[in-house]
Amino acid sequence: MLRSALLAAALISAPLAAQPIDASHPTVVELYQSQGCSSCPPAITNLNAVADRPDVLALTFAVTYWDQLGWKDTFASAAQTSRQWDYARGLHHDQVWTPQVIVDGTSDVVGAQHGQIEGALKGVRRRAGPALILAADSVAVGSGSVPVGGADVWLVRYDPRTIAVAIRAGENTGRTIGHRNVVRQLVKLGKWDGAAATLKLPAAAPGLLTAVLVQTSGGPILAAVRG
Repeated sequence: MLRSALLAAALISAPLAAQPIDASHPTVVELYQSQGCSSCPPAITNLNAVADRPDVLALTFAVTYWDQLGWKDTFASAAQTSRQWDYARGLHHDQVWTPQVIVDGTSDVVGAQHGQIEGALKGVRRRAGPALILAADSVAVGSGSVPVGGADVWLVRYDPRTIAVAIRAGENTGRTIGHRNVVRQLVKLGKWDGAAATLKLPAAAPGLLTAVLVQTSGGPILAAVRG
């Protein structure tokens, strides 16, 4: 406990420094998909393929707008669809679509194209976001220069298992799809205005892992940490 307190104190007093892209500051790869989309299974396979990379935080987001076409996605939520719309506005798209992969909030590619994902990952640059220290019940966000409008602090809880879902209707009828790192909880913890802050985290459901992102609205991810 004392060591954690000392680390947090050091973080809060530290100036903003550019973050490397490594296991401690992973690149965030978000797949927006639906079990009702016939183009999505290859993208799910591609996302699963990078999920074990130590420098990548791979997250599966399930959207709702395919649900009316015969199969309701078992993981979809309005919050995840809303997050994709935020990206559409930030990336100046007129519409949302699947399968879309967004890398660090700065670029998007077709999730079914493995080469495009790899190309986007190679193009990632060091971040200049706040330092983060994640504890069991809180996250400490360091001080630093913040973009105009501030940034949001997001809590992401995800299931690291491979979850096999048998699809019984819609475009993927008869297929069994294995999802990894399915997002089960997405909560905006608050705003980061450049000042150091410590934010409390709600208790996690059994089996879920925790990540925290500092991000401009619908835009770049300035910092990321996972437990």
